[in-house]
Amino acid sequence: MRNISNLPNHIAIILDGNGRWAKKRGLPRQLGHYQGALNLVTIANYANERGIKQLTVYAFSTENWKRPKEEVDYLMTKPVEMIEKNIEKFKSSTIKIQVKGRRDRIPEALLNSIVNLENITKDHTGLVLNVCLDYGAYDELITAMRLAKEISIEEIEKNLMVKDAVDLLIRTSGEMRVSNFLLWQIAYAEFYFTKKHWPAFSKKELEKALKSYSKRQRRFGGLNK
Repeated sequence: MRNISNLPNHIAIILDGNGRWAKKRGLPRQLGHYQGALNLVTIANYANERGIKQLTVYAFSTENWKRPKEEVDYLMTKPVEMIEKNIEKFKSSTIKIQVKGRRDRIPEALLNSIVNLENITKDHTGLVLNVCLDYGAYDELITAMRLAKEISIEEIEKNLMVKDAVDLLIRTSGEMRVSNFLLWQIAYAEFYFTKKHWPAFSKKELEKALKSYSKRQRRFGGLNK
């Protein structure tokens, strides 16, 4: 499948099914989130290797605060440990990491790790990895409209957290909805749904999605010549 020529520039993935992956194996939900984080590293590195320019992932939504406190606490503390443990790998990678979403509700320790991670990768020239944390498209659009000098496509796009249109949206774990993710940016995206839970979404599965995308005819409201 490596000979696919028509690759998307910008892929977005809804990282769904960590808890279900764990439950299926009789494991605690937290371990599912841990495996999901490890898989994000694998898929991001592979996307970078494949020449994908941008990958935006849905890690934690503005609605996910409603989840059990134990699970939320884990999601707000474990990343600090993982970032600090792998800081040299982040430095040596070519991937540029940006975290998108609200920052006023993120715990200080995690926020400090995020800022440090963004700073040490800001000049990297490979894949741009946008991690959406405490992100919701409603929140993003309301904020963009408040900042806009006038209500126009150009002004709103200028103030979005994620600037570029998405070419391919992938959702794992069998759900077929977008769940308040990048509503503006996916206006003309191609959708790809898979029953694979996120921790089991392998490089081979990504290749299947890329192959499916390469066969699509994108008309953007017009007609093919």
